[in-house]
Amino acid sequence: MAMNSQIEWTQSTWNPVTGCTKISEGCANCYAERMAKRLHAMGQANYTNGFNVTMHPHVLEHPLKWKKPQTIFVNSMSDLFHDDVPLEFIQQIFDVMTRASRHTFQILTKRAERLADLAPLLNWPENVWMGVTVENAACTGRIDDLRRVSAATRFLSLEPLLGPLPNLDLEGIDWVIVGGESGPGARPMAEPWAKDLRDQCRRARVPFFFKQWGGKNKKKAGRILDGQTWDQMPERSYCAAH
Repeated sequence: MAMNSQIEWTQSTWNPVTGCTKISEGCANCYAERMAKRLHAMGQANYTNGFNVTMHPHVLEHPLKWKKPQTIFVNSMSDLFHDDVPLEFIQQIFDVMTRASRHTFQILTKRAERLADLAPLLNWPENVWMGVTVENAACTGRIDDLRRVSAATRFLSLEPLLGPLPNLDLEGIDWVIVGGESGPGARPMAEPWAKDLRDQCRRARVPFFFKQWGGKNKKKAGRILDGQTWDQMPERSYCAAH
């Protein structure tokens, strides 16, 4: 587990699975792949297999040992609903999250169809938030799959935002994160795309979190939109991210 995560909308990360494969345009410049290659080169034990999908049973119960309530991003270095992650292992992860009820767990996937298919076979405690990544208009069907999941809190990560997303259906969505791509080869995000999504959230009364403009130097670009930061969180939050 990593405390004091640099991800603006969470506190910590927990990676019982590492590694992934590309599935859509948002994956082209995957930060997790770059990081995994560095960790592999450094000899980090959990990255012996590089960015190949790998289960780590030895870290499964780490959240149970973390006494202070945390907001925890699950599998920041993978996708829990990747085809190579067995249902049994996913169920073990959900069992730990259920028992670690003092924490809030945030899960993101691009594999929304598998999520929807497996959701009835999983226990969904209120402290588990489920989200999907939607980077462009071609991926909006993932939102419909998310609505089929009986998670108490459902959210969208519109990052890296690669195009406009007009007229999103936000019914049943509790939180929206927007951010531009960062790092080498970052594709630019247009300001009107971000403003439109903020305005859609306002109209739908959905909390809006603006993560970053992105670019090669994301710190310099910052995260100010229309003169302010946007750090809205779902009302169901068990422990504030900041």
